[in-house]
Amino acid sequence: MSNKKIILTGDRPTGRLHIGHYVGSLRRRVQIQNEGNFDKMYVMIADAQALTDNFDNPEKIRENIIEVALDYLSVGLDPSKITLFVQSYVKELTEITFYYMNLVTIARLHRNPTVKSEIEMRQFGGESIPAGFFTYPVSQAADITAFKGNIIPVGDDQLPMLEQTREIVRSFNRIYDTDILVEPKEVLPDNEACMRLPGTDGKAKMSKSLGNCIYLSDSSEELKKKIMGMYTDPNHIQVSDPGQVEGNMVFTYLDAFIKEDSFEKYAEIAKLDKEDDTLDKLKEHYKRGGLGDVKVKNFLYQILDAELAPIRERRKYYEARIEEVYKILEDGSKEAQKEAAKTLNEMKNAMKINYFEDKDLIASHVKKYENK
Repeated sequence: MSNKKIILTGDRPTGRLHIGHYVGSLRRRVQIQNEGNFDKMYVMIADAQALTDNFDNPEKIRENIIEVALDYLSVGLDPSKITLFVQSYVKELTEITFYYMNLVTIARLHRNPTVKSEIEMRQFGGESIPAGFFTYPVSQAADITAFKGNIIPVGDDQLPMLEQTREIVRSFNRIYDTDILVEPKEVLPDNEACMRLPGTDGKAKMSKSLGNCIYLSDSSEELKKKIMGMYTDPNHIQVSDPGQVEGNMVFTYLDAFIKEDSFEKYAEIAKLDKEDDTLDKLKEHYKRGGLGDVKVKNFLYQILDAELAPIRERRKYYEARIEEVYKILEDGSKEAQKEAAKTLNEMKNAMKINYFEDKDLIASHVKKYENK
């Protein structure tokens, strides 16, 4: 078994990526990439998985593959350091998924908390769940193990999926008496506020359909408009009123995006009081009253706008070079396909379904029928 550090991560191309994706995983991916403490890093655009609940609208996936690729490149993912690829172009993943289906029961899939919540969110009822969607934890296991990924940056909502992958790995290795598959370990965001950033309206999930997203590609003007309309404390009507910090999206976002030098850079621009020079002090001031929402929102805007400005600039660069982006994805997909083919070959050898390559098998049958 290899001791290599191999990272696998990705996103479904169902829309442009937003700041929830950014703090939940993208920012961490870029950090890991730049630290360089790995042997291989794969970043996948999971179009096949996205089709499991968008099978009747493939155009949505087709259009958003380039959007996700642009977002990846704009946040700083570097194709010279990692492999960016499109899932459906690695045909081996489908075959590996098929073999894994035999290692997972329907009852076990029903118990997967992530599957349960996704089914509820999409309002699939009873037996109307598409089989492809229901079994996507198995597909995800194939994605990870095909590249022998053992370091997986995820949000906490994906932990049940990784546990299911580990179960599949253990079952395969035990049944076929091998150690070719490796168990993945999760890498979670190091800031609790980043685990799952709520929408600007205070709803638990940031979602395009709910209209509560701040996209990485939003202009400075769009960003300001969204922040100024952000959900805070509905009872904080007058500046003098005591305010609630918990459940207040402005403070939730500050928890996720604040940096050590944020007050030094932006407090004066936002016209914060001089004594409010830490986030804790700012929260205390808001809670006792005397601090208006507009000031806090403007402070958040300055921080977020500075964070997103270089991302916007990189996106403009790649938007002017779309053919180059497609070539990056094509080359990455070819590289990923070769690596997945190696794993599939090892798996088929272990499963003893390598009929034409197994010369001993052929020789034994020749001998058997010669002596008949």
